[in-house]
Amino acid sequence: MQLDQFRIYYNHTIHPELVRLDRKRQRFIRLLLFAVLLFVGVIVFEIKVRIFVLSLFLLLILGVYISFVIYRMRKFIREFKPHVVRLVLDFIDDQPLFGELQYKAREKIPFRRFLSSGIFSTVPAVYEGEDYITGRIGDIEFEMCELLVREFSRVRARLDDVFKGIFIHAVFRHPANGKLLVLPKDAMPQLIESIRDFVANGGQCLDDHIQNEQFKERFTVYGTRDARLSALLPEELRAFILDYRQESDIYLSIIGQHVFVAITNEKDILEPRILQSNVSFELVREFYEDIYSGLFMVRAIDVSH
Repeated sequence: MQLDQFRIYYNHTIHPELVRLDRKRQRFIRLLLFAVLLFVGVIVFEIKVRIFVLSLFLLLILGVYISFVIYRMRKFIREFKPHVVRLVLDFIDDQPLFGELQYKAREKIPFRRFLSSGIFSTVPAVYEGEDYITGRIGDIEFEMCELLVREFSRVRARLDDVFKGIFIHAVFRHPANGKLLVLPKDAMPQLIESIRDFVANGGQCLDDHIQNEQFKERFTVYGTRDARLSALLPEELRAFILDYRQESDIYLSIIGQHVFVAITNEKDILEPRILQSNVSFELVREFYEDIYSGLFMVRAIDVSH
């Protein structure tokens, strides 16, 4: 995963920028503390002097000051993630085979494309996304984004998460033979309708054809009769999926020229903290891993098929 190279890049390029941004965060904290002290001072002034009009005037000025600080802080939060993401993408698209990556902070993969993956079949109450990235790796065109998909609970008056994490769609130059669907077994109860639709369109369970017992314990595989497991799910890819972060679920579907990869991540990736420092390699590494891992999976399938 070229993590050593990324660490060097982080030290030389991303870390200095995080330090600069963190100084700005600390400045906002000092300004807010100063505003609190001023507010206490105005209250004490009103208690002692009891000039209501003057106290009201001072509170109005203080309110404008606080509003300005909050506005600047929200702007900092809004711009922090896109700024860091672009630095990460600069590292990725300098790697061999990668074309220039395009980034749009507020866009997302269209819902119809998400649904066409065959992984999730739901009518969501919430379909939100951000950090939309497009590009090319070799002959493969791809798009990805962060998604949050929720549906109304069938048993309680609340919203349940369907998917939260990185979603990737890639297009091969040549279509693959057969269709494939790889699902984590702990998510099976929520994916019954997706499996039913896949089977209705010629799919069948291929778990008996998987030799890796550890893989069979964590994942189930469905495919059509013409699907070649050695090409669509090579051993290298099975090992990678199995060894990936234990707290993440990975979903994969291959339909003709189209490949879909979904990697769950319950954390708010690269969202800045206000009361804590954001100078952290782990904060950036996880985002880089999710992007690079999804593209690695797509590339592994392309080379095999």
